[in-house]
Formats: sequence, C-alpha cells, structure tokens
Amino acid sequence: MAKRVAGALAAGALLTGCGAQAAPTGSGEPAVSTTSPSPSPTGFAALAPCELLTPVERSTVGLTSAGTDKTIGAGRACDWTETGTFGLTITLDGTAALSDLQVDKGTGTKLTVGAHQAVKVADKSAADGTCAMLLAAGEKASVQIDVSNSDFHDTALACQRAQTVARFVEPKLP
Repeated sequence: MAKRVAGALAAGALLTGCGAQAAPTGSGEPAVSTTSPSPSPTGFAALAPCELLTPVERSTVGLTSAGTDKTIGAGRACDWTETGTFGLTITLDGTAALSDLQVDKGTGTKLTVGAHQAVKVADKSAADGTCAMLLAAGEKASVQIDVSNSDFHDTALACQRAQTVARFVEPKLP
C-alpha cells in the first residue's frame, strides 16, 4: 500500500509540474488540467495579409505567385512583386483608423468600397505609376493597398489594380 501511495504522489507531482493539477490522492478521479488554451485572435487581429487574396483573385489582378509576409512599422503586411510589371503591398494597421491617416491635399479622394469608407491616394499630376487605397477596418484599424508600376508610369492602371484589390479585400474586413 505504501508503494501505491508513493507512486500516486510521484505521478501527481509530475502532473503538477507540467501545469496540470492532480486530483487529491484516493479520490479515484483522474487528474484534470487547469491550463486553458490561448484564445484565437478574432476580427481584425485574425486577418493574415497574404491570405486576403485567393489564387483566383491574385490571378485577376495579374499576380502569378503567393506573397511574402513582412512587417512595416507596426503593421502586418504582404508583398507581391511581378518583375518588370508592378508590385503590390497590403498592410494591416491595427493602431490607426482611416481618419488618423495623413493624406496630402489634392491627392486623396474619399469613396466607399462595399460597406467600408475608403480613400484613394494618387498624385495624377506626378503621373508616377503609384496608387494607394486606404480602407477603414474598425475604430483603430485600417488597411493600405499600395500598387507601384515598375516603369513608374500609368497612374490610372495602378489605381485600377488598387481598386480591384480593395474590392476583393473589403468583404473580408470586420
């Protein structure tokens, strides 16, 4: 009997050392874990930038490969490059609402994409082949979609691509 109790105490000590709490000796009940799994992120925090475009959506805008995860400031981002054609970056910023973002006068146009407020940013006078779509994604969250043509020409094409991507991303936002 003494060996049985010592064995039960040793097993209980092992379980307790691993974050589980052993049932009292002699209770006849199995040991119960008191650790709980970490909660899964939800809403904006659950979004993965590289997963915001499906393979069909990527193909529609001219992307032939999966993107690369990166960090830009405090934002989580995904970057795609079509060598000799254009680049696309989607950045999720969980610290700045659309209204917090600074847009130069004369380059921003307010609009709505689906159910979300947005701002299209392009300097048509510079004709530099770049365009950005900024989407509201919550009280303190926004999404930035940047398109840059490799030859730095055709701002209208860059904006067309950015707006297409915005239409694909918008329904996935909280």
